[in-house]
Amino acid sequence: MLRRSAVAALSGALALSALTASNARADSGAGDTQIIQAVVNGGQPVVVGHYTPKTITLSIIATDNSGIKDAYGWLYHGSFDDPDGFAGPGSDTPLDCTPIPGTTASNCTTSITIDPNSTMTNATAGTWHVWTSVDANDFDYIDKDSAGTFLMKRAAKLTADASPEPVAKGGTITVKGALTRANWMMGTPYSGYAGQSVKLQFRKAGTSTYSTVKTVTSGTGGALTTTVTASADGYWRWSFAGTSTTGSAKASGDYVDVTGV
Repeated sequence: MLRRSAVAALSGALALSALTASNARADSGAGDTQIIQAVVNGGQPVVVGHYTPKTITLSIIATDNSGIKDAYGWLYHGSFDDPDGFAGPGSDTPLDCTPIPGTTASNCTTSITIDPNSTMTNATAGTWHVWTSVDANDFDYIDKDSAGTFLMKRAAKLTADASPEPVAKGGTITVKGALTRANWMMGTPYSGYAGQSVKLQFRKAGTSTYSTVKTVTSGTGGALTTTVTASADGYWRWSFAGTSTTGSAKASGDYVDVTGV
């Protein structure tokens, strides 16, 4: 078909740019073909570290009264006409479509590998889009520039160090740490994430639940520091909820022995 003719022989960024430049009938269709949903990674954000590629699933459910013949899909960041990030299943590779029993719909899926070393920059963290094109058995079709969206996030890390240890009941405990996140550019694998709200949490020895004690804003280089009053033996950690561009993180608990309790 014309809307994919230039895609068939290309891959990667060239495929997506060809799609937008070759008389592609973006957000168009004919007949009763419909996209019910386009879901990436089971609806969860995609969190990617600095080195290791991550494989996720793209699922497109589409329907037509004649049944679905095939479907194609790409993921991209930025504008459809000029994307600055992309990922897809390969050159002109259709998704694997399975009819849904008792319906005229099919669930079309594929695995896509996100490689932070080749296709990602820090600027591409945030909202990504799903481009898809679906053909029905009766030659109806539908094309969508953005059939769905999802969040692509930089992985975060937290450290925690509570001291002194041991400490007398009523004494002062200093809890330090750092919040960092994956750097998808050349250089340091993880860089400091400043200006973020991070919770200091405590778990009393012999229990299984952490409780938030206070919230601290990360400083230069993602540095965290605060003081608390020693009251019981237990574990101190930092917890970060994440943002639209960065995943959540929890530090391992650092045990402090409190004497005189």
